[in-house]
Amino acid sequence: MAMLFGLSSLSTLPSPPADFSFYDVHIAAYAGLAVLTARALAGGLRDVSWLAALGAIVISSLYGVSDEYHQLFVPGRSFDYLDIVADMVGSVAGAGAAGAWSIIRHRFQ
Repeated sequence: MAMLFGLSSLSTLPSPPADFSFYDVHIAAYAGLAVLTARALAGGLRDVSWLAALGAIVISSLYGVSDEYHQLFVPGRSFDYLDIVADMVGSVAGAGAAGAWSIIRHRFQ
């Protein structure tokens, strides 16, 4: 969250690499945040329950909304609803992947 806050505090962002858009970067960043949040809610190295995954989706998505609000106060930045959608898509993908990985890992042990 500190990294995302720091990046959203910049007036201008560096261009995304190669053929990626800023929406792709939002999805990847919030997927990573959701994975880390799901792991934290699960208690570290334990399996991620669907309840922990749901909690991670809610926390990551709400942080995305607060981050867009924060950008209203940064010169050159603005509030963008499509950024929030990308943040939510990334949150669902990351938390869902963490929960699915726990199921797969548990079944093949």
